[in-house]
Amino acid sequence: MSIIPPGISNNLQFYLSGPAPCPYLPMLIERKLFTRLDTNDTELNTEINAALCRVGFRRSHDVVYRPACTACNACIPVRIPVMLFMRSRTQRKIAARNADLHWQRAETKFSEELFALFNAYQTSRHSDSDMARMTRDDFTAMLTEGNADTRLYQLRDSGGALQACIIGDFVGDGFSAVYSFFNTAEPRRSLGTQLVLSLINEAITDNLGFIYLGYWVREARKMAYKSHFKPLQFLSPSGWSWLQEEDNNANP
Repeated sequence: MSIIPPGISNNLQFYLSGPAPCPYLPMLIERKLFTRLDTNDTELNTEINAALCRVGFRRSHDVVYRPACTACNACIPVRIPVMLFMRSRTQRKIAARNADLHWQRAETKFSEELFALFNAYQTSRHSDSDMARMTRDDFTAMLTEGNADTRLYQLRDSGGALQACIIGDFVGDGFSAVYSFFNTAEPRRSLGTQLVLSLINEAITDNLGFIYLGYWVREARKMAYKSHFKPLQFLSPSGWSWLQEEDNNANP
């Protein structure tokens, strides 16, 4: 399977990043193949982003990338076929605990309320990361750069308080989950899982096929939640394949 979809490579310049420490696995070096969405044409950007998403790319700001590491292939693109998705017993309990929350689509733009929740999440979960040092302008850029039909969904409690958000790109046959953040003071709610469950419901309502979850790294503890959404597909050299429970250590 070609890394670049036919027709796309004729319109874009692709680059190889320099070596950098792997953010997922210690003592490893990562490199990325990437391009930029440097047009103001939302329709064209959405088309490019969607085509690249289906062959394992991810978007961050105006950069669309995929791993191009020579010594490792641990990053496995995964997606949920939403029409076949079956909630586990744990996921049903999580949904029941969050039945009081209201799911809504919001404007994809900066607000102090959003930024406060994002900062509190970073302080709690990723205090040593670059994202924890993001300014208001940085956060605005995360929401708006790329101009690729990016959507913002929120969960609010019965009093209207913002509890969780997920940023997702519409990619034609589904949504690509870009980033999520939530109120970590409510651990019993498992809001990270609830956001994905709610996005699955959104895709089903819109008659879409998939939720693209980005990369799953078997050895990375923070990635473990992705394998809990079943059935799950992973991108192999021959295309999208079923990730079987007994071979969760499969690499493409």
